[in-house]
Amino acid sequence: MFAYIDGKLTFKCPAYIVVEAGGVGYHINISLNTYSSLADAERCKVYTWLHVKEDAHTLYGFADEGERRLFLHLISVSGIGPNTGRMMLSSITPTEIQTAIVNGDLTLIQRIKGIGAKSAQRLVLELQDKLKKEGTGSLIAAPLNNTVKEEALSALMMLGFAKPASEKAIDNAVKTGGQDLSIEQMIKLALKNL
Repeated sequence: MFAYIDGKLTFKCPAYIVVEAGGVGYHINISLNTYSSLADAERCKVYTWLHVKEDAHTLYGFADEGERRLFLHLISVSGIGPNTGRMMLSSITPTEIQTAIVNGDLTLIQRIKGIGAKSAQRLVLELQDKLKKEGTGSLIAAPLNNTVKEEALSALMMLGFAKPASEKAIDNAVKTGGQDLSIEQMIKLALKNL
């Protein structure tokens, strides 16, 4: 529902922040990773995910799009809820989590509070292939001033195509249509190659 909230950071503690945007103060649960990323900022842009339950609507906030994407992967695994996902992101960095899952490092994953042997195995089993397909650069936030190729690559990855295949398809599209393609033209040509 909310992609991000950009506003004045009115309160910050390791568990949550309050961001004022448009006269409304949003209570947003955060990980320690996000807490350290915010530093002493007066304004912030926090990428959010809204968890709706019968008795509560809870906002979770992340310092960047990559952390939110990893969080959504984590909570897609049976037995891992939003609070456990947040605990995981608070215990070790998103990059360390991704690397541990891709490499099947069960001991590192089990060191996280609330993750036992079965949960660690389930995380590796269900997410290893997904995270391998996305590639190691998937946790890096997309730069704001993208080139046409970067925008097209980002769009293809958002559509669910793997990064390596998308890069190859975009390179083929450039060979076919030349360097002066618009983003739309490049994506259409790339989709024909996928």
